Amino acid sequence: MNIIESIQEGVIRAVKGLYGAEIGPADITMSATRKEFEGDYTVVTFPFTRFARKKPDEIAEEMGQHLVREVAYVQKFNVIKGFLNLSLSDAFWRRFLEEICRNEQFGMQPPNGHKVLVEYSSPNTNKPLHLGHIRNILLGWSTSCILEAAGYEVARVQVINDRGIAICKSMLAWEKYANGATPGSTGIKSDHFVGDYYVMFEQKFQKEYQDWQKSDAGQAQLQEWLGTNEARRAEKELAQKREKALKELEGKVAAGELPPGSSLREEDFSPGKFFFKNFKDEYFNQHSKLGAEARAMLRRWEEGDEATVALWRRMNDWVYEGFNETYEKLGVRFDKLYFESETYLLGKDMIEKGLEEGVFYRKDDGSAWADLTGAKLDHKAVLRSDGTSLYITQDLGTAHLRYQDFGVEKMVYVVADEQNYHFQVLFELLRRLKEPYADGLYHLAYGMVDLPTGKMKSREGTVVDADDLIAEVVEEARKNSLERDTLAGLSAEEQQTIINQIGLAALKFFIIKVHPRKRMTFDPKESVDLQGQTGPYVQNAYVRVQSVLRKGGGQSLSAAADYDKLESQEREILSQLYAFPELIRTAAEEYDPSSIANYCYELAKAFHRFYHDYSILSAETQAARAFRLQLSQAVANVLKMGMKLLGIDMPERM
Repeated sequence: MNIIESIQEGVIRAVKGLYGAEIGPADITMSATRKEFEGDYTVVTFPFTRFARKKPDEIAEEMGQHLVREVAYVQKFNVIKGFLNLSLSDAFWRRFLEEICRNEQFGMQPPNGHKVLVEYSSPNTNKPLHLGHIRNILLGWSTSCILEAAGYEVARVQVINDRGIAICKSMLAWEKYANGATPGSTGIKSDHFVGDYYVMFEQKFQKEYQDWQKSDAGQAQLQEWLGTNEARRAEKELAQKREKALKELEGKVAAGELPPGSSLREEDFSPGKFFFKNFKDEYFNQHSKLGAEARAMLRRWEEGDEATVALWRRMNDWVYEGFNETYEKLGVRFDKLYFESETYLLGKDMIEKGLEEGVFYRKDDGSAWADLTGAKLDHKAVLRSDGTSLYITQDLGTAHLRYQDFGVEKMVYVVADEQNYHFQVLFELLRRLKEPYADGLYHLAYGMVDLPTGKMKSREGTVVDADDLIAEVVEEARKNSLERDTLAGLSAEEQQTIINQIGLAALKFFIIKVHPRKRMTFDPKESVDLQGQTGPYVQNAYVRVQSVLRKGGGQSLSAAADYDKLESQEREILSQLYAFPELIRTAAEEYDPSSIANYCYELAKAFHRFYHDYSILSAETQAARAFRLQLSQAVANVLKMGMKLLGIDMPERM
């Protein structure tokens, strides 16, 4: 029973019968009626004035009369300035509720015969997963679950960056400074253990670089640069920045935000600091002893040196063990792992084929390029002059390999918005190569995550590790639970399970509720608030329903059929429930888990309000009691399903 389609068909017939015009469903603007007006669905009649040659409110009046006569369950209507508000009969809503109240899978779509691949997480093996990865993982997992609910067959994958200079930095630091220490001997979680050596490398390198800056060689390099046009431009820019910063400082002092006598750090505006900040990469590649050792280790790995490869495997295995522990905490999994050490040579055959077909061209130095100016991009290198791959090369090959592995029609890449240009290029190249899945590519770009304390930096060790963040929100959930003392009587194990569910709900919901493209700030304390737009708030609505059902269960609810007058809040909740299947389809089409999160919050809020305003177990009649128990059960089922699509479990108690 799809009442929206029935109304649309009725509008189409009304337009033809009343005005002799032909329209389709796409020509009808229809939505749920706004809460301040009476009605369930609203049809906008303004577009029909062009052929009806009448005022919108006149059209709405005529159309409303037609729909009441011709469409089953449309009981009455009202007109507000050309907006036709339709009210459905109580019989429709009773029948709908009877159909769904025991259906725990309500909203799930049947298989549609299409396959989609979702790539998410895709970390480096030189450090543990952090807050940024958490947003990636949660978006990827929830998107894959929503796609499954919409009827797709889903493959979940990740590409692990297990090669390159960053991995060699952590390997070299362990080799030089660990004295044989292991995760087991230190008691440190294995991926954190490796990450500590990546941070240690950076600390040692920074010390080396600072010493070099003071040396004769470093000062000579600075003096050479100071005589260039680039240095003169930099000095002008620094002078302008200093003047702007000074004005801001004086304003804050005048406003009392800073104490009198506050001053700028002049070194922040010195040409020397500017130079050495920007010279860092060149120093690493041309002058650094540690840099030379790391590059030598990378060359040995590429040449297959037995000892280097053995160390690489050992340290990567430590990282994978740690990753898997974190994935298990978050409740996510993958169907296949791709490793960059195995995929970095892929794509060369596609480049050769593209050269033959004119998709690419060669420069005089032998490098291969694509002219993408026709797609409002630029010229893009796809193969170096020495024949070695670039990132875009291996991404082309990896996409083709995935198609061979899974036969998917769509591929969703969950990657931060810093890589927007890369994916524009990748998708355009795959279209030009006429890959069969090229029209089904989507970059689920997301904004970065900050903490109230500001940004994070991996190399400096200021990143919030995923495990630490999970532990923090679980601890916040524990504190809240102790303050409310609501889990007394349960075993310690049962209490811990519920606290974990609440903490993870807080983390996941707080991140997923924000539209992926928006940058966000995660606040652990705010995330566990039972009164805000949070996961625990939604869980609390579910727990409240379970309490009602336990007290009112064990009896027939057939009397609900005799409930003859629905309250406005009951109709509002039923309308929200009715929208759930379509919401899943839309969220899947738009790759937007935030719409599911916000729907769950609005449904939970509506039920909390209903619970406060109306009696359920002590309702005025048996019919009202039975109906409201059915309604409560349906709300619980949809909340549980909706939160499951976000990777969130619902506790029976809180």
